[in-house]
Amino acid sequence: MPSILIGVISDTHGLLRPEALEALRGSEHIIHAGDVGTFDIIEILSRIAPVTAVRGNVDKGEWSCQLPETQVLELGGVSIYVLHDLAQLDLKPKAAGFAAVISGHSHVPKQETRDEVLYFTPGSAGPRRFKLPVSIGKLILEDGGVRGEILPLTVNDSRR
Repeated sequence: MPSILIGVISDTHGLLRPEALEALRGSEHIIHAGDVGTFDIIEILSRIAPVTAVRGNVDKGEWSCQLPETQVLELGGVSIYVLHDLAQLDLKPKAAGFAAVISGHSHVPKQETRDEVLYFTPGSAGPRRFKLPVSIGKLILEDGGVRGEILPLTVNDSRR
């Protein structure tokens, strides 16, 4: 079975940078882990690939009611749990059969494997906060497993 490439983005806060769009091209699916900012961002991402998105703590207004707080994505025989704030995780991922848990919220790119489950946060692709990098992530599904990559973006900070 060929590998599947999933683009992972979070915390755009209404700013979808061209560098993030370019880095997501070629993805077969895109996960947005919340704090989207506006529904336009989901629509633009869906021009690249199907999108699985969750609502973040700053996603307010009628448009955000379309986004659930959690999502389950199954691709290539791999189950992925998506939520915005990892502190809100209310299940045991391994026991529930998830290979990965995707979250946003912290703006800090991070990946680690605990109890055979990949915990993956792509960082923030929106307005820069503090001295944190602007980044997205990629998940590669192959041979029934999942691995992640964090991709720091080189951006023009005059846009925020």
